[in-house]
Formats: sequence, structure tokens, C-alpha cells
Amino acid sequence: MNPRRKRRLMWALGLVAGVAVAFSIILYALSQNIDLFYTPSEIVEGKGNDAVKPTVGQRLRIGGMVVEGSVKRDPETLEVEFLVTDLGPAVKILYTGILPDLFREGQGIVAQGVMVEPRVMKASEVLAKHDEEYMPPELAEQMKGIKHVNPNQPDAFEGKQQ
Repeated sequence: MNPRRKRRLMWALGLVAGVAVAFSIILYALSQNIDLFYTPSEIVEGKGNDAVKPTVGQRLRIGGMVVEGSVKRDPETLEVEFLVTDLGPAVKILYTGILPDLFREGQGIVAQGVMVEPRVMKASEVLAKHDEEYMPPELAEQMKGIKHVNPNQPDAFEGKQQ
């Protein structure tokens, strides 16, 4: 192989290797920011056909209803603990901070944080739903059997009378 072709080949291989390294770094950074959504039942029993359970240290979001009588506040700090359920097993949420104004027992919430034990999550953020009707589609399907239909799909309303 002549030296000019050899030099071009080395540049091409170096470029491909550089793009592969950059792509790998981007994918690694994005994987650190993924927060998967789970219901309390999916945390305890596993999600999907493979029954995949979240691991301790994994970042995730959990949605469900605050169990009546489960909210415990520390009177000297902003620490709160409460149970969240989806009419199945309950998961304990630990949170330090000011809760949303709409937060109350029996209310639907979404908490984002890190699993610290198999059934305990340390939340960094707690969101309360803002009206009586909204519920995340995954939670509605789990609790009430309501299947979300995308109205933008052409076959979404086939078979429905108008």
C-alpha cells in the first residue's frame, strides 16, 4: 500500500473511532438521566413480561394514590414520609421539602427520586395532580382499566357511534 493511501486510511479509522467514542459518551450521559415510570405494583411485582424490578440506587418516577392515614411529618424538620398505592401493594416515599399545595391523603401524586430499599424511595420531587380528572395513562390503565387512545391516530374512533 502506498504511503498516501495508508495516511488516508489512518485518518478514516481515527475519525470512525472518534465518532464511536463521542456516541458512546452521549449514550452514557443520556442513560444517567432516564427516569422510568413505575406504579407501586410494578415496583413490588416487576414490570412487563420479564417482571423487571427496579434496583436499589436506580432513579425512577412512581405514580399512585397517597394512602389515607399514612402521612407522617417530622414537626422539627421538613421531612415527610407517606405510602403510595395503586390498589395493590404500597411503597413508602421519603421526602424532605415543602409539599405541593394540592398534596393530601387520597390524592394522586407522582414522585421522582431514587430507590433506597426494595419498597422505599427517597424522593427529590413530589408532584400532585391539579384536577379531579387527570391521571397518568399507565396508572389509569392499572387502577381503572382505562386504556388511553391517541385521538391523532386515524383508526382511534373506528367502531364508535357519533
